[in-house]
Amino acid sequence: MSKRSLNNTSSNTKAKKSKYWSLGLVDAMKNPDSIVKKTEHCVIIKDKYPKAKIHYLVLPQDNISSIYMLNRSHVKLIEEFGKLFKEIQDEVEVTLRAGFHAVPSMQRLHMHIISGDMVSPCLKTKVHWNSFTTDFFMLFEDVQQQLKENGSIKKISPELHKSLLATELQCNQCLFKPKNMPQLKEHLFIHNK
Repeated sequence: MSKRSLNNTSSNTKAKKSKYWSLGLVDAMKNPDSIVKKTEHCVIIKDKYPKAKIHYLVLPQDNISSIYMLNRSHVKLIEEFGKLFKEIQDEVEVTLRAGFHAVPSMQRLHMHIISGDMVSPCLKTKVHWNSFTTDFFMLFEDVQQQLKENGSIKKISPELHKSLLATELQCNQCLFKPKNMPQLKEHLFIHNK
């Protein structure tokens, strides 16, 4: 096999792996060890790389790629997402938030249900932090209202996307502004004793 063929095969394998990674939620929906709850229209799974002590994902059974594919016909589905969020909230003694990333990294519509402690070994980067603590995290209630009023969800601009993920670090529970993620992670333990 020539070097050129070998390089093409390597590039194709990398592309397939990269694409496959973004489709990983579909496999997780089928894994009984990942499933927390299941209904006719939705599945709740544990996030494989949780960013807090409680971190679940609500996904539709139907193949909907993202919030930007939603229209008025999906209002009942999003209402079911909200019902499932309330059920999970009622089962735990901590406050949870539910929302969608403005620019999702995974292909399949999914809503995060996450606790505010943000204590996890998987929370490693400023981008991880800002994706849950800035307006990049579109709250469920806001998405539901926008869908009901407009029949669709408006995309954020690339400039806003970049700006939100580059936002200066700040504790989500007080006014502390750490210099870096290790300092922030150490600080979070003060709130979670």
